[in-house]
Amino acid sequence: MTTSSTSFSRHAWQLILCGGVIVGLAMGFRHSQGMYLLPYTQHFHLSRETYSFAIALQNIVWGLASPLTGMIADRYGSAKVLAGGAVLYVTGVLLMPYAGTRIELCLVAGVLIGLGLAGSAWTVNGPVGRGVPAARRSTALGIVASLGALGQFVMLPYTLALINGFGWIGALTVGAATLALMLPLSAALAEPARSAPAAGAAQSSMGDMWRAAFGNRSMWMLWVGFSACGFQLAFIGTHLPSYLIDKGLTAREGTIALALVGLFNIAGTYAFGKLGELYTKKYVIASIYALRTLCIVIYISLPVTAASTYLFAIAMGFLWLGIGPVMTALVAQMFGLRFITSVFGFIFLGHQIGSFFGVWLGGLLFDATGSYQMVWWLAIGIGTFATLMSLPVNESEVRIGARVAA
Repeated sequence: MTTSSTSFSRHAWQLILCGGVIVGLAMGFRHSQGMYLLPYTQHFHLSRETYSFAIALQNIVWGLASPLTGMIADRYGSAKVLAGGAVLYVTGVLLMPYAGTRIELCLVAGVLIGLGLAGSAWTVNGPVGRGVPAARRSTALGIVASLGALGQFVMLPYTLALINGFGWIGALTVGAATLALMLPLSAALAEPARSAPAAGAAQSSMGDMWRAAFGNRSMWMLWVGFSACGFQLAFIGTHLPSYLIDKGLTAREGTIALALVGLFNIAGTYAFGKLGELYTKKYVIASIYALRTLCIVIYISLPVTAASTYLFAIAMGFLWLGIGPVMTALVAQMFGLRFITSVFGFIFLGHQIGSFFGVWLGGLLFDATGSYQMVWWLAIGIGTFATLMSLPVNESEVRIGARVAA
């Protein structure tokens, strides 16, 4: 296959579009989980902390499993991992209405769906990143993330309509059937067998890559910074609907706000993916962290109204997933394409550890204080820290074993 450095081939577009729809389905359902918090906890007479902990566990399982699924995908191909992830995801969603205790919910929504997300979602970055010209990689990944954002936008009103029409249990059943579309799409991301290295050629191993990654200070700076990203997004995505109800608004305003996040995320991810080609990537990443944090400061400093919430959602939506394509392109730049899914999976673990605390502390501190205010200020503090951590990152190629990452 031949491609120019300025355009995408037909096969590249297939990878981008199918990968984007998979991300849209996987992330779209995840983005709508906050809409089940109140009906689920009221039905089973459980606390918000119980539901929050299960979703927090989902995030940490997703993060812990991502390096493993990344290594399997890099070695055996992404299509098989994507299909397996889809099966686990669908199974977890189907079992949620039958999980009436804390431990059952943790096993279903936490472990099964967490493993499903690890096998789907950003696993598509490997075949897409390898299937497009290097000069267009950030843009291609930005388009994938934009399609993922479109999925988030569509899934929110879709989920609300399902809940209103079929109840929350029926909505989960139909949602699982929708997620099953990931199975046929994953086949389109199958990659050709990779040729063996020429005799005598230096070939770095997976162990060489991990030794180089763990010994690289910039990788750890990206890891820590990405944890702040996870904290902010997971807290807002899970608890914003309940926060608005506590402030006297309705579930409708919460749904509209999260839908606006998804809508403006479409433009933001593409725009930041493009900026990642034009400007130093670490500065693009630091700018996103800083702007998000500023948006939170302004929002909680003003009275909470529908109008202020919609403006906040628009601004946060534009900044929501913009880091994803830039971070993935930076990982490819530093560590090469061969191990892109593995290294990104490990850095994504940092994101998910932050997500765990963002979701769980949201519920825990609310139950303890009757307010989300403390968690908002935590989000501001760690967002500022992440901005500062991104600035010293060294974007140079990292030497892996006997050769420099290509």
